[in-house]
Amino acid sequence: MLPEPMVSPKRPILPNEIPRPADAEQIERLPDLDFEIAKQKNVAEAQEAMKIYLLRHGIAEIGSAGDPDSARALTGEGRAQLREILAVAKKADVSPSVVISSPYKRALETASIAASVLDYKGKVEQSQSLVPGATVEEVWDLLRENRSEEEVLLVGHQPLFGAAAAYLLAAPNLLIDFKKGGLMRVDVMSYGPTPRAELKWYLTAKLAA
Repeated sequence: MLPEPMVSPKRPILPNEIPRPADAEQIERLPDLDFEIAKQKNVAEAQEAMKIYLLRHGIAEIGSAGDPDSARALTGEGRAQLREILAVAKKADVSPSVVISSPYKRALETASIAASVLDYKGKVEQSQSLVPGATVEEVWDLLRENRSEEEVLLVGHQPLFGAAAAYLLAAPNLLIDFKKGGLMRVDVMSYGPTPRAELKWYLTAKLAA
């Protein structure tokens, strides 16, 4: 008669002994991965944010009959106000890496004063995207072309700059009374077809005086 086979005593299977799919660990880590991706995206956006300064030209001369609007120069009062405003801006650590101006005389003179007060050593560039008849989309395209810059100072006109500021802030119906010599800072957070920016501050001649 053959001996009975020995049978091991039965015991419950422990959780760590249950076979798991090869990708089970990866599935469990998905929430953590999503969090890390979002965190890295936020950090990247913060690092890539561009400081945008919108500077409207100072008080200009009244145009003479027969002279083009683009030939109007700054007045003595306009120059003085600009220096006061830009002196305050310098204390706020405004230090543009590029200055781009409308080719109109009053804007170029404003840009020259800004470059002097803010110790900007580069060349003042000119763009038709900043003339009075330009569109906010053209201003945005100009900024996207300069996305590698850390701080961009644009010098131009009203009502373009009021509309451009509202457009950058994703509030196209917002009305902004952009004073002569006024300086606004917005930080651009992304560079898609439409902007996403954050308003930091707005300085006028009365506040700077």
